[in-house]
Order: sequence, then structure tokens, then C-alpha cells
Amino acid sequence: MRQFSADYLRDTRRGMWDDRAALSDLRLDSRERVLDVGCGTGELSRVLAEETPGEVIGADADPDLLAVAREQAGIETAAADALRLPFPDDTFDLVVCQALLINLPDPAAAVAEFRRVSSDLVAAVEPDNAAVSVESTVAAESDLAGRARRAYLRGVETDVTLGGEGTREAFAAAGLADATTRRHVHARTVEPPYAERDLRAARRKASGEALADDRATLLAGDLSAAEYDDLRTDWRKMGRAVIKQMRAGEYRRAEVVPFYVTAGSV
Repeated sequence: MRQFSADYLRDTRRGMWDDRAALSDLRLDSRERVLDVGCGTGELSRVLAEETPGEVIGADADPDLLAVAREQAGIETAAADALRLPFPDDTFDLVVCQALLINLPDPAAAVAEFRRVSSDLVAAVEPDNAAVSVESTVAAESDLAGRARRAYLRGVETDVTLGGEGTREAFAAAGLADATTRRHVHARTVEPPYAERDLRAARRKASGEALADDRATLLAGDLSAAEYDDLRTDWRKMGRAVIKQMRAGEYRRAEVVPFYVTAGSV
């Protein structure tokens, strides 16, 4: 399973739940005990704690992320493997995860474990990473992001395009019934005045670090080493153009990621 830093999770999930309408099928106002599996730094846990009158527990296999979640979301946490949760049957009335199933080789096995510890509802918030779109004032950025994404999708070992349809299939395989899905769009924008995270991202583009982090996955598909080198050269050139526009206060970028909130009954 891929590992993510606290900075990465905070940056990619910032502002995601400003609109919470997509969570309406979870009936959060009636929940007594909620488990957020793979909670990471607790962005969704914080929302659950704000919307739920009962107790929220965040579970994750990474103790460093759990420490951030406790501080950021103010919740109780538990070190746990998603496939072997340390709770008795029917402990919670809602078990939920966000962008977790896409990183697991057998999503249905995890959902079955969620079903075991839930007495009522299981929910998953999963993206379709094939449908991500990027618009940028740097002309080459959208095309390069698409090239890198397509190569990544061919090389990644899990189904990162799971979305709603794949999640419902995992729910059905785990024995959950009456599944519903709501689409939720997460838009991340970069515009003046630029935050430090935006400046850091631009520097990583210009150095090629952002692409290098996924080199093994990009090469695991049908991208050759020479094609990767060409992509990285173009990526770094694009990054330098981003920095130039930032210095002039002209750079703007919008990335839209579709997420699907699927809920099923035990």
C-alpha cells in the first residue's frame, strides 16, 4: 500500500468538505459511534466530529499520521490495519473511509471487515483518478499532467479509478445492500497570493521531484526509460514556466477531482 506524508494529505484534501451535501446519506446527525478507517491526518474525521453527536474514532496504520489526526480533529485514534480492525463485531453504527479502497489490492476484503464492525451503515469516499482535469495558465501543464496521469494509471497496482461503480461492486461482494452513490467534486485552485505550499509545489515541478516520486509506477506501465526522461525534461521546463508566471503574479491553476460517496446497509 502506498504511504503518504502528512503534508501531502493536508495539501490534497484542503477545502474538500466545504460543501457537505454529498455526505447526506450517512445520516450523521443520528450517529452514536463512527469509525473513520485510514483516517490519515483527520480531515474527514474532523467533519464527522462536527456533524455527529456521538463519538468518532480515527484508525490508521501510520502512528505519525494518527498523532496529527488527534491534534487536528480532536478525536480518539487507534492504530489499525484496515483488513484486521481491533474491534468486536457491531461496535459502530457507521464505518467510513476516504480514498482508502483505491490503494488496496482487494477493496472488497476491506469492506467486508468494515461490515463486520458496523451494525448499520458502511460508506466509502473514493475518487476516479482517470477523470481528473487540470487547467493552467501555463499552456503545457494540462497536457503534461494528462500524459503523466495516463502513464501512472497503466503502471499502478491498484484500481485508482474506483469511483462509484467500482465501490458499489466491492460493497456488493462484501454483502452490503441498498447502496447509494453521490458525486462530490473537489476543486483545488492556485492563484495569487500564493501560499507556501503552492511555491513548494512549483519548485518540485521545476526540479522534477514531483514526477520522480512516481518514477517506478510510471515505468511499470508501458512507459520506457527514454520516454520517462523526455517527460521529466518537459515537466521541469513547465515547472520553470510556472515559477516565472508566479513571480509576475500571473499563474493560475485549477484541478478538479471527482469523488463518489457510496453508502451501503449491513
